Amino acid sequence: MGIEIRRKIRSLAVSALILLTLIVVPEVNAADVRDKEATSAAIDRRKSELIKMSDAIWGFAETALRETKSSKVLADYAEQQGFKVTRGVAGMPTAFTAEFGSGKPIISILGEFDALPGLSQKAVPLRDIATPGAPGHGCGHNMFGSASLGAATAIKELIAGGKLKGTIRFYGTPAEEAVGGKIYMLRDGLFKDVDICLAWHPSDKIQSDMVSTQALVDFIVEYKGKAAHAAYDPWNGRSAVDGLELTTHGINMLREHVKPTVRMHYVIQSGGQVPNVVPEYAKLWCWVRDANREGMDEVFQRVKKIAEGGAMMAGVESKTTVQSGDYERLVNNSGQKLLQANLQWLGSIEYTPNEVEFAKKIQSATGVPEKGLNGVPRPLEGQEFTGGSTDVGDVSWVVPTIHLSVTTAPIATPWHSWPVVACGGMSIGHKGMVYAAKALAATMVDLFEDSAACDAMTKEFKEQTAGKTYKGYIPDGPPPIPKD
Repeated sequence: MGIEIRRKIRSLAVSALILLTLIVVPEVNAADVRDKEATSAAIDRRKSELIKMSDAIWGFAETALRETKSSKVLADYAEQQGFKVTRGVAGMPTAFTAEFGSGKPIISILGEFDALPGLSQKAVPLRDIATPGAPGHGCGHNMFGSASLGAATAIKELIAGGKLKGTIRFYGTPAEEAVGGKIYMLRDGLFKDVDICLAWHPSDKIQSDMVSTQALVDFIVEYKGKAAHAAYDPWNGRSAVDGLELTTHGINMLREHVKPTVRMHYVIQSGGQVPNVVPEYAKLWCWVRDANREGMDEVFQRVKKIAEGGAMMAGVESKTTVQSGDYERLVNNSGQKLLQANLQWLGSIEYTPNEVEFAKKIQSATGVPEKGLNGVPRPLEGQEFTGGSTDVGDVSWVVPTIHLSVTTAPIATPWHSWPVVACGGMSIGHKGMVYAAKALAATMVDLFEDSAACDAMTKEFKEQTAGKTYKGYIPDGPPPIPKD
């Protein structure tokens, strides 16, 4: 018995050693520290400008493909800093690129700026609507674009000063919350010459993201029936809403028979106008997700059959139309380790007593434990899968991509909700934004100065994508630009 126990202990020790070898984080090169400190200082010098941009976008709170003012704020700032700006790319008026430098490597960084409908909120720790029915930045994209552009500007200074060689390119990417603007930019070849891409996202934690996102398909189902008087002659009608309701019931029955990684959610966009008319039209908007593209598509095929069956039972017609979809994000371990080293170099975010009190009031208001804020970078190991999708995933199938999460809201904050909006308009969000800019800029210094780091990422990317072909999950034709 004692021998067996010793064997098990030795086996566990060997396994632990192997794990540590896999996740070892490279040390920050001492020769690079001066340039990293220079980028950090450049971001500090522009701190008030970055906050001003972020707050302006927070105030505009423009939804997908309507981000006219938000996009202009970022593009104008990039031009003022000496970037070559190209606006209205990939058929989207609010999409743009901003570039500085020449030659290789070409390092890109992503910036988002769209808001979510119905989340208007003041920068206070209780639910307090600023404008009833208006959008709000419930995902923190006002900080996303501003931080990324701040990092790009710091790198631009080093290129202009002759300390770095290559090209820095910022992508202003609209409509992440809807059709996925990056997918249209990919389709138009705007990333074809990029060597490495970086992105980040507001969060309730700081980490170099080692866990992927979910693949997603975004589609609508429309039902066409036959109108009739709901009391006088309902037998002459065929209810489109009946077909819709039978479909949603089927989807909810399906939940028992899918993997835990699957998510299915929907809203009814049209369900009749008055009770005494049998509805001849109904519209369902639905998203299906899973941990990878293959699993998602399997569930999607089942949902399509459910929609056909619902229509058949109601005696109506149905039509399913795919609007967009995201790939899961490919995790590039080499790149994430490089980022982790810079998080360790940068350290933690420090919060004032007032900021901690603000956070705890939000937690109290939303019914989660009052634990305050987490400004300490998390280790690479032990990160949990949390769900969510992004068109950054699509970029990661075309370009080796590094992804960062940074604290901009309290621990366990409900996302896509008013607390994120509140924190994004005050100092908690501002601190996270500045921290993200510094972490991304420091990591880009490594990539510009160490070709081996780029080569390692590229090698891993090629191994991950070998034998696979990326094709964006968007319909043919131009982006669906709103007419209003």
